[in-house]
This record gives sequence, structure tokens and C-alpha cells, in this order.
Amino acid sequence: MASFALVVFVITYMLIMSEKVHRAIAALLGGMILIIGGVLSQEKAIEHIDWNTLGLLIGMMIIVGITRRTGVFQYLAVKAVRIAKGEPIRILIALATITAILSAFLDNVTTVLLIVPITFTIADSMDLNPVPFLMSQILASNIGGTATLIGDPPNIMIGSQTHLGFVDFLLNLTPIIIVIHIVTMVVFYFLYRNKFKVTDEIKAQVVQVNPLDEIKDIALLKKSGFILVLTILGFILHQAFHLESATIALTGAALLMLIAREEPEDILLSVEWPSIFFFLGLFIVVGGLVETGLIDQMAKWAMEATAGNFKLTGMLILWLSAIASAFVDNIPFVATMIPLIHQMGNLGGMSPQALEPLWWALSLGACLGGNGTIIGASANVIVAGLAEKNGYKLSFLGFMKLAFPLMLLSVAIAMGYLLVFYF
Repeated sequence: MASFALVVFVITYMLIMSEKVHRAIAALLGGMILIIGGVLSQEKAIEHIDWNTLGLLIGMMIIVGITRRTGVFQYLAVKAVRIAKGEPIRILIALATITAILSAFLDNVTTVLLIVPITFTIADSMDLNPVPFLMSQILASNIGGTATLIGDPPNIMIGSQTHLGFVDFLLNLTPIIIVIHIVTMVVFYFLYRNKFKVTDEIKAQVVQVNPLDEIKDIALLKKSGFILVLTILGFILHQAFHLESATIALTGAALLMLIAREEPEDILLSVEWPSIFFFLGLFIVVGGLVETGLIDQMAKWAMEATAGNFKLTGMLILWLSAIASAFVDNIPFVATMIPLIHQMGNLGGMSPQALEPLWWALSLGACLGGNGTIIGASANVIVAGLAEKNGYKLSFLGFMKLAFPLMLLSVAIAMGYLLVFYF
């Protein structure tokens, strides 16, 4: 059974990487094959599904789906252009910083879907190549998403499977993420400050656009803003009230649908259902590895490889996560690593608190590593697709030439942070 579970896992992974089959179909089919093959019963498979992760994602997707109708995200982008006074390099940094901040509180895929179309409009109006802007936004989305529990799917999964809450991620990861974002923007500044040529007339033209014209529905904006603030406050306090993050997100979503008087059929179309079913299938596939003892064997190998050295284990997790996540989607990688780290803790007789540094290493490695290549994270693939639709190509090697060194730099900064404060 162990060999069968491993073969199904590898084939599922290869199908996800190849993109020949949609990843939701690949993961769901892999999970169903394990049940039909007798590796897992249906009841056991359901036990391995992390419903908290799915609930949190669905709830936040509904809230963002309603909020985007207000035009507030377009408002933020136009406001950034005015603050930058029409200077292209300042606009690049401003849009990337907005992307990073939004990615910390929304998921990064939703953020790039909101910001990238606005970027094309701004670049076209200024007769600029949008590719440098898109590159900065891809990196910023993955960096910003690392800062909080709800910013990136790997963090949602880690938080759901541990005792760590919203405040824990905020206090432990946000400080170093701010540093990494600033360093990344400094690099972009020196790379592109002299490469944009724009006339004073064009600068004056884009600055004259009124951000308030972008707001489509002020009444809905007030309602959405109120619920969004309440939801984030709920995330901050959820541990004190012994509530799961999914409960907070789904309550916020239900309240917003109620006060916005929206039809559920319309709103539920804003949920990325393929992503939800991808997670569902993936949890079952990884559950097959857990049930057959393969995760246990991998944990023993990792303990032997590092000779039980906690610091070495942490650095191995950080760099392995970063390099692996650059070339494969970080979601299935993290889904595999979570039970592995739990088992390593069990074998070493470690308390949940003692394991915390390993979770931060996994989060930083997996989320930042997604910046290494164009296929490293879902946001990267989506931006590349949007660029192609608009007549621009983000090639694998072209992207990697700039992004991979910046990814290594960000992980090196994260390593220094972990070594100083946690190991």
C-alpha cells in the first residue's frame, strides 16, 4: 500500500507541475484513486481534509468578491500614481507596495487580479513597458503574503495545523517581511530608475486623474469596510475566544452578504472553486502518505541527516522549502511538510512551542521561494497569463534571471533573522 500511495502522490505531483491537466482535476483524481485503491477509507480521507483552511479561503474570497465591486482597489492604484507625482520608478514602487500590503490581508492571487489590469492601463497611458511593473508586483505579492496568517495559502495551512494564530504570524514574520520588501524595492530602484523615459506632459496627464472617480458604490464601500475591519479584528482576537480562523472568515462573509443584500448565487461565483477542490484533493493525497507510514519514514531520515541538530534542521527546512517552492507549487510541498515536521517533533519529544522556529522556517522558505521562477506560485502564473493576453511575454528564463537572485537574497535575509532570534 505504501508503494501505491507514493506512486499516486508522484504522478499527481507531476501532473500538477506539467500543467497539462488542471491541478484541481489532478489532485482530486489522485485522492479518489487512493480511496478506490483501499489506501484510505472515505471516512479517513475526510479526516485528513483541513476544513479550517478551506473555510478561511472561501470566507475571504466572498468578502473580497463583494468589496472589489466598490472600486476601492482602483482608487488605491490611482492614488498611488498621484502620490508618486507621475514618476515611473516611484509608481513602480508604490504599486508594488500596495500589492504587498493587500497581499498580507487578502490572498495574493486576488491581489494581483485586482492590481495587474490597473497596471496595464497606467503603463499604456504613459507609453511604458509594463513588464518591470509586473515583475515587482509578483515579488511583492509573495513577500507581502508571507507577513500574516491569511496572506498566503502555506501560512493558512500552517496556522490551521498548529497552535499558531494571526497575532503569532504578525509578530514573528511581519518585521522581517518589511525589511525584505524594502531591500527588494531598493534593488528595483537602482535597476530601473534610469530606464523609464516619460515626458512632463504625460506625467501631468496621469496625475490629473481623480482617484474618487474610481469609487463605484460608496454605500457598499462603507459596509464592506466595516465588515473587513471586524473580520481582521476577529483574526487578531480569535485565539482569545477559542475560535478557528475559518469561523471568523465565514461569519464575516455571511454578515457582508446579509447587509449588502447580494444574491448568494452571484457572490459565490467570486469563489475560486477550482482552488478549493485542488486543496481538498491534495489533503487526501498527502493523507495517503501519512496513513501508510511514509511521512514517518521521511521524518526519521531528516532527523538522521541533521543528527538531531535543531539549528541545522531549521536551516534545512528553510532552504529546502525555498528551492523546492521555486520549481514546484508551494501548496503541495507545504501540505507534505506539515505532517513531516509534526512527526519530527514527536520523534524528538518536542513540545508545540519548541517546534515554532521550524514553522517560521517553513513559512519563510515556502512563501519567499515562490518568487524564484514563473511557476513557483499561483500569483506568478496568473500574472504571466494576463501579460500574454495583453501582448507581453514573461519568459521562464527572463523572469528567473531577475527573480531567482532576489529570491536567494530574501531567503538569506530570512536565514539571518531566524539564526539571530530563533536558533
